[in-house]
Amino acid sequence: MNPVGQPLQQRALSKRLIISGIIGLILFIMFQISPSLLSSPTGEDTTVISKAEARDQAILFAEQKLNYTEAPNDQWNVLYQTDSSFYGYMSREKLVEDYTKKKLDQKYPFDVFRATLTPSAEQEPQIIVDLNMYTGKIVAFSKAAKVTSEEGSGIASVGAKEDKGADLTLAQKENLARPWLQEWEVNPAKLQIESNTGSHGLVYTDSTVQVGESLLHYYFDFSGEQVSSFNAGFTAPAWHTSYVQGQTSLAEKLTLFGYGIPTLILGILALVYSILRREHTSFKRGVFLSSAYFVIMMISTYNMLPESTGEGLEAQITSVIMFIIYALYSLLMSSLLYFSLVGGNGLWRKEEGMNPWPRAKEPGYGQYVLDSIRAGYIWAFVLLGVQTVMFIILSFTLHNWSTTDATQSPYNMRYAWLLPIVAWLAGLSEEAIYRFFGIPMLKKVFRNTFIACLITTLVWAFGHTLYPIYPISSRPIELTVIGLLFSYIFLRYGFIAVMFSHVVFDSILMGATLIFMKESVNVGAGIFAIIMPFIVAYIVYRFNPPQKPKPVEPSSLI
Repeated sequence: MNPVGQPLQQRALSKRLIISGIIGLILFIMFQISPSLLSSPTGEDTTVISKAEARDQAILFAEQKLNYTEAPNDQWNVLYQTDSSFYGYMSREKLVEDYTKKKLDQKYPFDVFRATLTPSAEQEPQIIVDLNMYTGKIVAFSKAAKVTSEEGSGIASVGAKEDKGADLTLAQKENLARPWLQEWEVNPAKLQIESNTGSHGLVYTDSTVQVGESLLHYYFDFSGEQVSSFNAGFTAPAWHTSYVQGQTSLAEKLTLFGYGIPTLILGILALVYSILRREHTSFKRGVFLSSAYFVIMMISTYNMLPESTGEGLEAQITSVIMFIIYALYSLLMSSLLYFSLVGGNGLWRKEEGMNPWPRAKEPGYGQYVLDSIRAGYIWAFVLLGVQTVMFIILSFTLHNWSTTDATQSPYNMRYAWLLPIVAWLAGLSEEAIYRFFGIPMLKKVFRNTFIACLITTLVWAFGHTLYPIYPISSRPIELTVIGLLFSYIFLRYGFIAVMFSHVVFDSILMGATLIFMKESVNVGAGIFAIIMPFIVAYIVYRFNPPQKPKPVEPSSLI
């Protein structure tokens, strides 16, 4: 970074760094991109059906099999659902590839589209239909009396209101279940009836089909003299479920005490030092970036909120309350960003005499930004390679594994193609809070740059422990290495370069996610997300071109 008052000049990229970036990109493609491309069997279509197609298939099934008659005001809501517990167990025990090779994922998928009917008439039943995301085939259903606001909502509440066939004999239950087993091309003679049915009316076990320790089960519930729900599949062993619960509890504590509280303290200190160092900074600085951050965060929040399944007064009130809560949270985070930018700018200029975040009016700013985006891309490639190596090391040492998470899936976003805007939120706020302000703040306390970098990196790393990656310790270890590299980039190249490197790093990961979705709009959005940081930097450069030297008048040469 440049000293205060000196001409802007970005550090040149060495051949060694460029080669490292190329190697990092190759490693990323080899070990993170290629396995996903080669994971599906040859010739098998892995394109996900649209939600509209899933809704149409669910309506057709309900009309043909569940005596449903569509009404004008009926609402079908389609969401992505996943059995993260069972998939996590398979991932942990290296069973996913075998599960796919045996084509068990086609009849008993762990990822489904769930179409839920919220009928307009109170007397009509609520219907839930699960479909294979790739083939559109029905894999499970549930039909129960519509849940009122007093009774609660959701599948669990629906099930709790069922009688489970309490008045039916075992023979009657078998007779009712048999047509559905035949519908699913299952021979009842090969099945064993479970004596302990738990919360279900009837449970069959197929001991000939086993995945690790998990046996194949068929679950039936009854209402009156009808099958009210059917589901088939596997469940993770109890010891695995217990392990995940313990790890999740640990992650919540690390997030609260390792990330939430320290970040709040940094926010308060940023406000304090914005005031104390006001003579060396400006409260106008950061207004544009924090405002843009607020707008992007609100768009992202709206995009991630699930679509409403009802138009009633209660649903509308809930939506308004949730919107207000997220708006206040977005405002809080934008304020934290703003004061981190103002306070950090004052600290660097006063304490260090450095200018890590130049003004747009400074000579050479446009070229500086253009050089920064070049450094950002190269360092992003390096970081992707380092992350890949870390994944390999952790897989051999901690035997880490990951699972699915419906709450973070782009399939549950209103517009999946908006996913990459999250990269700009992370790159801007995290680099401003933990690097631009956090490093000089903690350096004042500990008098050591490395310790300041390490502590802020750990705080940042603990904020990512709720991701479905286990054991929980593997995520902070990986991100501590990544975070220290971000700190190095910041100290060496300045705030703009490290922000771009973070944005590019996340944009490539999120862009690849969209490209793997294969839908044309998402593929295009994924490619655009990867090149967008360069477009932004180039626009800044065009609005701030290098100033040509003024011609010298002949009289001045005398």
